[in-house]
Amino acid sequence: MRRRFVIGDGFASYWGPSTENVQHRHAAFQVTVAVEGEVVVTDESGACHRGVALIVPPMVRHRMSAAPYLRTWFVEPQCSFAAGLRERCGAGITAAADLYGLRDEDIRFAGAPEPSGTPDPRLMAAMEALARRDIQVTQAAAEAGLSPQRLRALARRQLGMPLARWRIWQRLTRAALALIEGQSIAEAAVTGGFADQAHFNRQLREMIGFTPATVLPMLRSSASRGDVDGD
Repeated sequence: MRRRFVIGDGFASYWGPSTENVQHRHAAFQVTVAVEGEVVVTDESGACHRGVALIVPPMVRHRMSAAPYLRTWFVEPQCSFAAGLRERCGAGITAAADLYGLRDEDIRFAGAPEPSGTPDPRLMAAMEALARRDIQVTQAAAEAGLSPQRLRALARRQLGMPLARWRIWQRLTRAALALIEGQSIAEAAVTGGFADQAHFNRQLREMIGFTPATVLPMLRSSASRGDVDGD
């Protein structure tokens, strides 16, 4: 089975083998499906969760066990598809056998705002500004018509995390795309908006559980086979 890596609007997916990683937490919902057997995830308390498919909410510290082949999606918390994930799993790791047949097409439009009107349109405007330009949170808040304190409060309540964590996730996505395009780790760190390669290394390990050097072969392997998409 070949490796496959996709970065879409509001989500990313990786299909391939998984190696043991360290405890980490990311700024996205993680949906992982086992092609054979079960997905095994250990949470911060040491509890082991098993299932053909598991949902890990944002900011939940966990560790993935090695597996020969998994299908994993990372869905950003402001996306419409995340609304259903949020409703069913709350703050804990949740079994989701009904998602065994999940496809990229099912969340292709996950970048659209939730129909219910949340997240708040002003929060969405600030997030779009932060994703588009290297500006301070205070400036993004002003452009959205919010105080910095109100913007941070909205992010914590509606995204379930500090806005700073979400912004790191955006930078990691940009850096990953740069690695796929052939940039070195040091170059990708700059492209992503990190202070230096060491900063990139620390943030990726904290968010994903791997270092850039570990992730690079996965990305390059997928790119060389033409299995990388960017929407």
